[in-house]
Amino acid sequence: MQTDAAPARFLSARRAWTILLLVWFAVHFAALFSPPLLDDADAAHANAAQHMALSGDWVTLKIDGIRYLEKAPLSYWLVAIDDHIFGYNAFSAHLPMALGVLATVILAWHWTRRAFNERAAFYAALALLTAVGGFLFTRIDIPEALLTFFIGLALYCFLVGLEDRKSALFYVSWAALAIATLTKGLIAPVFFFATIIPWLLLTGDWRRWREMRFVTGLLLFLAIAAPWHILAGLRNPDQGNPVGNHPTFGHVHGFFYFYFINEHVLRFLGKRYPHDYNKQPGWIYWVGQIAWLLPWSLYLPLVVRRAWRTRTRWLRDLRLEDDAARFRSRSVWLLSLYAAFMLVFFSISTNQEYYTFPAYLPVLMLTAAVLASFELRAERIDEQAREGTDGWLIGAHILFAAVGVLSAAALSYGLWTSRNLAFVPDIGTLLAHRGVGDYSLSMSHLFDLTGPSFAALRLPAVIAAVVLLVGPLLALELRRKERHFESTLSVAFTMAIFLIAAHIAFVRFGPMLSSEPMAATINRIAGYPASESPSDPAATRATLIVYGDQSDGASVLFYTRRQALLIHGRSSTMLWGSMWPDAPHVFIDDKELKSIWGTGERKFLFAQGERRDQVEAVLGRRLIPIQELADKTLYTDRPI
Repeated sequence: MQTDAAPARFLSARRAWTILLLVWFAVHFAALFSPPLLDDADAAHANAAQHMALSGDWVTLKIDGIRYLEKAPLSYWLVAIDDHIFGYNAFSAHLPMALGVLATVILAWHWTRRAFNERAAFYAALALLTAVGGFLFTRIDIPEALLTFFIGLALYCFLVGLEDRKSALFYVSWAALAIATLTKGLIAPVFFFATIIPWLLLTGDWRRWREMRFVTGLLLFLAIAAPWHILAGLRNPDQGNPVGNHPTFGHVHGFFYFYFINEHVLRFLGKRYPHDYNKQPGWIYWVGQIAWLLPWSLYLPLVVRRAWRTRTRWLRDLRLEDDAARFRSRSVWLLSLYAAFMLVFFSISTNQEYYTFPAYLPVLMLTAAVLASFELRAERIDEQAREGTDGWLIGAHILFAAVGVLSAAALSYGLWTSRNLAFVPDIGTLLAHRGVGDYSLSMSHLFDLTGPSFAALRLPAVIAAVVLLVGPLLALELRRKERHFESTLSVAFTMAIFLIAAHIAFVRFGPMLSSEPMAATINRIAGYPASESPSDPAATRATLIVYGDQSDGASVLFYTRRQALLIHGRSSTMLWGSMWPDAPHVFIDDKELKSIWGTGERKFLFAQGERRDQVEAVLGRRLIPIQELADKTLYTDRPI
């Protein structure tokens, strides 16, 4: 695959970065303040970071006092630091993700500009900021944005180190790889070496292995990545047989087995215990990759066609004498191998929708390069060298316009059917709880939308309908008139505005996805501000109980900063850590719940809707409901 250098600057760097920073601010930074942290993974991960900040233990992650050994620590360290600076809130928890996106955009800009041209660099950065998946998977506290940056930085520095013969860049590459390992575990070096090794064989640069500082670089890698792993292993050793004849934990393995074997090897093989995860069917997985890269995935056929047309030059161009052309070709190979391995890897492994987030960087860089190449060739003054408006490109815009019109029509229909309904701030009361994928997939709640739910989504629905109707049609018309840069910019701005509307809608889902208002109720009734530490005497004024897994009410735990009792909660992420002899007594059953209800300090009981019948069967008339939110109920054991 080959692209053309830009004949002239199309935008000054200042103007380009003004646009990029405005888009980043509007789509990513402004979204850090709302909604509150969500139940499940979002608040659960924030709880682990909160424990670090409050306890000062920066080695062993814990949730509700129970060991949480399955995650690498870097993102939790960053959130814990934010907690100290900005307080315990959604902004602190999500800031590292937004900064990770910005860092990735800066990396994409520099790499794409050197390998291709400035227009391609601008498009790559815009695509990363406005792709659907880049938006969706930065709404919850997960480390994929940071992982994307550090692996990308490691690959870029390795490539430039070889091209420019700068040994210092190899050390940056090794350090970035070590930090990526602390971000997401062994998957970082696996992806790195699975990309680099075949690339070195193809380029013939394996003969230059002495320049790559493998010995001293590996020592640097270990110096950065190993200490936490060693400390975590020493502080969380095997536990022998502390639970007698438990069918699963006759012998409780420590950190090394759980983290390296159970969470890496067995997870890949689909044999991890407990089996609390899901795997997408193959066709959904691959269709999903197209969906997460929209609207930029509409240009992927151009990438495939360009690759096919230049196939005879693929290997030859790797050894060109021209430095710029050689760097371009080697970048194409490196990015392609990286994206291909990652996508195939997760198609085989157990997966979540966001696992392929790091592949967005190479795929969107290549897409931007081909798109910019076409535009620059089409804009040449030399009429004989010009390309006319490409049918494939026009076809992509026709498809985009068709999707936009159909989406606008669907949104308009939803608005029309709900026109006589009053605005309902709690959208959870208007949703169908279909439980697609048993809510083990991150997009499961999208299937809960109903027609009446548009009563709570009027503003974002109107914004989305207008921009999806106008934006794609405008981009198509500009493309037909061969105003290519303006057309591509229209696509980006259309998506930026649509994503802003999507975030407004996401905030409206807050009452369903977050239980923060219930935490505020508990803090108010218990008589102490949420800013106080749970170690203070005031924290003993009430006992918090969650009926189910901690993830069901994770945001309640976070915003109250209480250690909760969990009824039937020894499951999922809590199971392994619960088997340690020093685990606090937070797991109780229905019998113990009945015995403590109404005694001692006030009790608060949180239950999701699917648990309500069980709770009422156990406690009956002894329950005093004090708040309902979506399908969640908060009870207490005595009158307020």
